[in-house]
Amino acid sequence: MASFSINVSLEDMQTILVAGAGKSSVYLIQYLLSQASRKKWKLIVADGDAKTISDKIKGSPFAEKAVIDITNTKEREALVKRADIVVSLMPAHLHIHLAQDCLKHKKNLITSSYISPEMKAMDAEVKKAGLMFMCEMGLDPGIDHMTASHIIHGIQRVAGIITSFKSYCGGLVAPESDDNPWHYKFSWNPKNIITAGYDGAKYLSQGKEVDVPYEKMFEDNKKIKNEVLGLLAYYPNRDSLRYLGLYDVPEAKTFMRATLRYPGFCKGWDALIKLGLTDDKDTVNTKGLTYASWLKNKTGHKSGTLISHIAKKLDISETDKSISMLKWLGLFDEKPVTEGKSSADILLQVLLDKWQMKPEDKDIVVLQHEVEYFHKDRKTKLTSSMTLTGENSEYSAMAKTVGLPIGILTKLVLDKRINPPTGVLIPNMATVYRPVLTELKHHGISFKDEIE
Repeated sequence: MASFSINVSLEDMQTILVAGAGKSSVYLIQYLLSQASRKKWKLIVADGDAKTISDKIKGSPFAEKAVIDITNTKEREALVKRADIVVSLMPAHLHIHLAQDCLKHKKNLITSSYISPEMKAMDAEVKKAGLMFMCEMGLDPGIDHMTASHIIHGIQRVAGIITSFKSYCGGLVAPESDDNPWHYKFSWNPKNIITAGYDGAKYLSQGKEVDVPYEKMFEDNKKIKNEVLGLLAYYPNRDSLRYLGLYDVPEAKTFMRATLRYPGFCKGWDALIKLGLTDDKDTVNTKGLTYASWLKNKTGHKSGTLISHIAKKLDISETDKSISMLKWLGLFDEKPVTEGKSSADILLQVLLDKWQMKPEDKDIVVLQHEVEYFHKDRKTKLTSSMTLTGENSEYSAMAKTVGLPIGILTKLVLDKRINPPTGVLIPNMATVYRPVLTELKHHGISFKDEIE
């Protein structure tokens, strides 16, 4: 009888469709389920893996499991039709399927990924339909946009003129769990690490546009100082120039968004790029292939030891740290390659084995803005920074900072506490970032400001 009453009440509930139950979803799903009874919400969690969903919903009577192929139009559209709002944590290229359904069935949509050209092309139709497609609502992109806009709007309110804006963000392994020479472990989608920087990057430096090709992305990386972790290396993140208008900083002569890593990582990754091991366009026959023979084939090894050949190729000594980092990955070993159609595929399999977080491992998220501005003819530099350490490999800082902003915005929309802005958007408007940032503080996600 109790079960029947729950089922009846569920029919009157607001329904949230969460598409994607991977690494980043644990806090989002937990946040929504923790309020489901009080708010009269029902969650449909859709993913291709039944166990992944079960691990996240933990038998909640307010959650429904939907094991589907998200590219199956009939299965996906049936779920979108039932929803009052749709949240997508799917890989970026799959958001468009949900977006098309949401437009057709008049549903608001929230995603964690960058706005794709396909999504951007829907803007006029989404506005006409009076819908909110809020993209870039996670950490980076997401919390970075919201805190940046909060800072920028505050400076503009007192008639300050911003001349330089730099934003740095990184998901790193916490010092207490840092036990490998790369100083890195996976706390988010591993595939994104392989493809980082593929399209190069653009930013503004002292009034000049700088275009960085992929091959140069990890060369001689500059560093910033972080209060908690000390010196961190950075590389420019995608096309920063497209955010100049969105952030509304027309007087800025320097404008850059960048990704943070421990310094040693960048040198090692630069070696992998130069050796062609991140290439996703080549075709590799893995039959009878070992990691050493893969490396030989990719680098044109003819004679001499493989290590000396690689050192010469990279123009470094055989005792260089990069060589020991490649050794640690097992790239000089005569161990069989088990799978992969391209070099990028093979490398991903190597890293999945070597960079996997142990259950007790912790990650740390760093987000730091550096803003220079003039106010009443006085130059000021503001540094606003946040560091957050995860609890373990499941309840990671990355999952928390990606999932909670999405969960909070979902609640604000369903509770009608905000009037959803319309179009294909990023969260740079005060009506969104103020309440979201306020609640994030209650979850330990807050920023410390220093002024020079």
